[in-house]
Parts: sequence; C-alpha cells; structure tokens
Amino acid sequence: MQANKRIPVLEVFGPTVQGEGMVIGRKTMFVRTAGCDYSCSWCDSAFTWDGSAKADIRMLTANEIIEQLKAAGGDVFDHVTISGGNPALLPQLNALIDLLHEQGISVALETQGSRWQDWFWSIDELTLSPKPPSSGMQTDWAVLDDIVSKLTAGNTSFSLKTVVFDEADLEYATSVHQRYPLVPIYLQAGNGQLQETDPALMLPYLLERYEWLIGQVMGNTELKRVHVLPQLHTWVWGNKKGV
Repeated sequence: MQANKRIPVLEVFGPTVQGEGMVIGRKTMFVRTAGCDYSCSWCDSAFTWDGSAKADIRMLTANEIIEQLKAAGGDVFDHVTISGGNPALLPQLNALIDLLHEQGISVALETQGSRWQDWFWSIDELTLSPKPPSSGMQTDWAVLDDIVSKLTAGNTSFSLKTVVFDEADLEYATSVHQRYPLVPIYLQAGNGQLQETDPALMLPYLLERYEWLIGQVMGNTELKRVHVLPQLHTWVWGNKKGV
C-alpha cells in the first residue's frame, strides 16, 4: 500500500517564507525529498541528486514526516511546501498529501513537468517549472502538454515558472507562455553565484539580475500576462540551506 511506503527525505525545516513562484512570501514549512531526473547546470539543490548528501537521506513514513514537521514548526503553520529534487518521482507522496489535508494543512509543490502523478490533482498550489536552455536540459513538450491538459481538466490550481538567466532563456520563457497562454506564468531572475557564502555580497548581484529581467520584460509585447519575481529567500539569506 502507498500509505506504508517510505519517502526519501533530505530536509524538514521551517517555518520560513516561500521564496519563489505563485506562493512567494507565504509562511510555510518545507519537506525536501531526494532524487531528480534532471541535472540542471545551475541547480541550487544539486545535493538532492548528485550523491553528495546520500548519507543524509532518511526513509520516512508520512506519519514520521508529520511528526518532524510539528517538532520543527510547532503549531504556528498551516502550509507545507514539498520540494526536491523532483518530488514527482515519488508516487507514494499521496499518503503525505492526504494526511496533511486531514489536519487542515494546505500543500504546495514544484516540479519541472517531466513526470505525471495522479496526486497532482490534490495539490493546493502546484508549480510546473520547465527548465530553460541555460540548464542544459531538454523539455519533453508532449509530456508537459499532457500534464497541463490533465491539470486544466481537473480544475487544479497550478501555474508555470521559468528561471531566466539570459536572452535565450527569455525566448524560451516566451515560448512557454505562448504555448499555454491561459496558465499564469512567473518569470524568476536566475542566481548564478551559488558558491558565494556572504549574503551581503549576494544582494547587489541579485538586485542587478532582477532589474535586468524587469527591463527585458516590460517592453516585450509577447509577455503581457506575466509576473516577474526575484528569488526572495536569497535576498535575505543568500545561498544558505534550510531557510
């Protein structure tokens, strides 16, 4: 049974603010799962798939994850973000999602849109984040088309998010928006300084990247119904993990 299947977990932390996408600024707890079918060149969570944190993976039941969430967050939260890696690799996540809902806790999740899971229909705020050329990954448009179609038919609350580092990424984001014009889309300025450890040095760089992206989008006649975002948590904590 899926309810008894264990989930590979790397981190449980919070409460903190969601730094990205459709729920940016939301007070939330985080559950970070291990494993990904992508290996993006600029991934800020490469430890979830590159083997460097293999010893930190804990195989937990849904109930054990709930216990850890409450141990970390007490009774001050009603929202959980499931992140990765790619949580969509885990069919057994439905048990955790159902248990969170039973306790009145809403669930957000982000995936690149490379795999479908039926529990997508149960996510309260689902973000599909197809990866642009700078990632080195290739989008399987047939799979993404199918996922968008299923979510639309199921009246699920979902959005698109694309990270933008350069003009090629912006062209890709524009093509995503044109392909799915009725789906809300969020463009996020990319962070190319993942090795910087001083948050004070990060902020000027991140501001410059965000200003550049705003300038690129505001005069673009093909990008009218879009949201332009920073990566909010990096403005506050830089590249620090677990925040």
